[in-house]
Amino acid sequence: MPDVLIASDSPRVRDEVRSVLEPTDTVREVARGVQVAPAVRERTPDLVVLDLQIGKMGGMATCQDLRLEAGAGRLAAVRVLMLIDRRADVFLARRSLADGWVVKPLEPLRLAKAVQAVLAGERYEDDSYRPITVPLPT
Repeated sequence: MPDVLIASDSPRVRDEVRSVLEPTDTVREVARGVQVAPAVRERTPDLVVLDLQIGKMGGMATCQDLRLEAGAGRLAAVRVLMLIDRRADVFLARRSLADGWVVKPLEPLRLAKAVQAVLAGERYEDDSYRPITVPLPT
């Protein structure tokens, strides 16, 4: 049973993620970016689901903090799935070294697929943000 830490200051986002994870996973929640590293230190999760838009210490800074602390040996390395808001945020997710990302609004099946992939050690890049191209009639 995977241990998942959800980090979002939005109760709605936490509820959406929890509904996809429960009852098969152990789920913990924090509402602020500064709470993530202490929660990981207390009990290392298998996955951190991190909202990019999380209060004063955003998801990018929080993910980078996790990576730096793990690199310095002060924190266990954890897999991070970032929840992003728009296409431009893919750059931020990549830059912060997230293991994957999902574009909001969250769809349960897409989120479940992303969680499974990242837990399995795979990279998950949500391509739902890509514009749909329709061939022009000739």
